[in-house]
Amino acid sequence: MRLVQVLIPEGKQEGVLEALDEEGIDYAVFEEVGRGDFEAMVQFPVPPSGVEPILERLTSAGVREDAYTIVMATETVVSQRLSALIERFPGLRISREELYARAEDLAPANSTFFAFLVLSTIIATTGLLLDSAATIIGAMVVAPLMGPAISASVGTILDDQRMATRGVFLQVTGLVSAIAIGAIMGWVLQGTILIPPDLDILTIPQVTERTNPNFLALFLALGSGLAGAISIMRGSGSTLVGVAIAVALIPPAATAGLGIAFGPPGVAIGAGVLVLVNLLAINLSALVLFYAAGFRPLEPEQSPDVRESVVSRIAVIVVGIAVLSVVLGAVTWTTFQTQSYEANAQDEIQRQFNEADIDDVELVRVTVDYEPIDLLLGNEPEVNVLIGIPRDRAAPPDLAQQLDDLLTEQLGEDVFVRVGFVEAEVSETEPPDPPLGWPPATVTAADNASHARPSST
Repeated sequence: MRLVQVLIPEGKQEGVLEALDEEGIDYAVFEEVGRGDFEAMVQFPVPPSGVEPILERLTSAGVREDAYTIVMATETVVSQRLSALIERFPGLRISREELYARAEDLAPANSTFFAFLVLSTIIATTGLLLDSAATIIGAMVVAPLMGPAISASVGTILDDQRMATRGVFLQVTGLVSAIAIGAIMGWVLQGTILIPPDLDILTIPQVTERTNPNFLALFLALGSGLAGAISIMRGSGSTLVGVAIAVALIPPAATAGLGIAFGPPGVAIGAGVLVLVNLLAINLSALVLFYAAGFRPLEPEQSPDVRESVVSRIAVIVVGIAVLSVVLGAVTWTTFQTQSYEANAQDEIQRQFNEADIDDVELVRVTVDYEPIDLLLGNEPEVNVLIGIPRDRAAPPDLAQQLDDLLTEQLGEDVFVRVGFVEAEVSETEPPDPPLGWPPATVTAADNASHARPSST
């Protein structure tokens, strides 16, 4: 429920009160002595979705746009006409005036925005290098990116170019700054003892998961933008939604910066694409939802211009997402292909060992080194097989080539197979659990490893 206070201009009181009576609204009128061009102040409760149409009705009755108007949220309102008003104005959508005010509040001063952005990026970059999901989530609480994303869309819908331009500016400069901060931190930390020398950031799971963006990332960004718009329109959960929006933007930006600092171009490119896709998708979903919710400029003659501006901006964003979706599609397809190959290769080798059923010979481990970039570049999958054999049994010298031929025939792709053997002793009965810290004595490293490449190479 909202409590609205409006100053009534001289000579307009009768028309304003008559309009409120026709709307079935309880009101209170107070004499106004502070400003000479207003004769009274009227105060009345109304549901949130009714604020905008009631203010439009009062404007038609003579209340000027520059009138002193306050809209406040209330805890409780007791009124005989309240139930009828709630039936007339169902829903929880706030008024255009409230939306504008909230968008202004969400986009802080530049100094505050960049201070929180720098801090959140530092924390996120640290979390990436530590492979700490909790630290990265903590950085998202600090990140201030929800405000610019929302204000850019609100400014477009309400035909406020200043707000829209500032929202876009803060988003773009903020993310560029985040990438730069991540790169600077990476360069500085490489010369310290805080990280291992010659660190390969591709071995850090929190980094690698942001370097291969697929279509799921697009759904995350669209959902974050919709959640942000709904939270503003309904006035609930904006802090938590801001975390969701920041999760989609700050960690990938920091990852791109680390890719620039540490050198692998794929890291910077992949994370950079993820940042752009998320940025465009968040703005698209918020813009579409605000327009679909019926928010329009105060002046009716501005609506055609706003419609044209919204359509053109949506078209530009959709084209940008479509272009970047080529990358998303390629990553999605190559990831599926490589993961499918890995699973099929492991299953095929396991099946062969199960069918062979050789006494005292154990298949210890099968790993497949096959990344999406290998598929795009035409590199062969690398399959590593580790087998445990008794000490008195000779390792078959051609097993690697046999597995190579088998996988090539069954999976239809040239492969490089490496087979390693370890000496193993297995007791006839199940041994008790060893003491804590006691190393298993049945496996030792062996020097007999077999390498094979497919016959075509």
